[in-house]
Amino acid sequence: KVLPACLLLALLLLAPALLAQQERGLVFNLDTGELCLQSAQCKSGCCHRTDGLSLARCAPKAGETQECSPKSIYGVYYKCPCESGLTCEADKTIVGSITNSNFGICKDPQESRRR
Repeated sequence: KVLPACLLLALLLLAPALLAQQERGLVFNLDTGELCLQSAQCKSGCCHRTDGLSLARCAPKAGETQECSPKSIYGVYYKCPCESGLTCEADKTIVGSITNSNFGICKDPQESRRR
């Protein structure tokens, strides 16, 4: 049997990447800026896309006062979740999760307790 053209093209495009991958995996432990399909693949824990048509890339997590998303059911974010120790104060309804529109702001939970 002959390989379909798209499969052959994919193999040709992946071959150099497979050869270049030695220290880290091709699928996991990806650096910021590398293409991803799920946040679990990224060192940062955030696979980010700017819109529904863009390719997702690993990105750093959101810092204090930056826009964020709570945990995504898709594993890809329009806004990255917060860095460790911060909470994303956002609409956490199921509708917001499904539409991926539940953005908020990263805040330090300790700050609200001090006031």
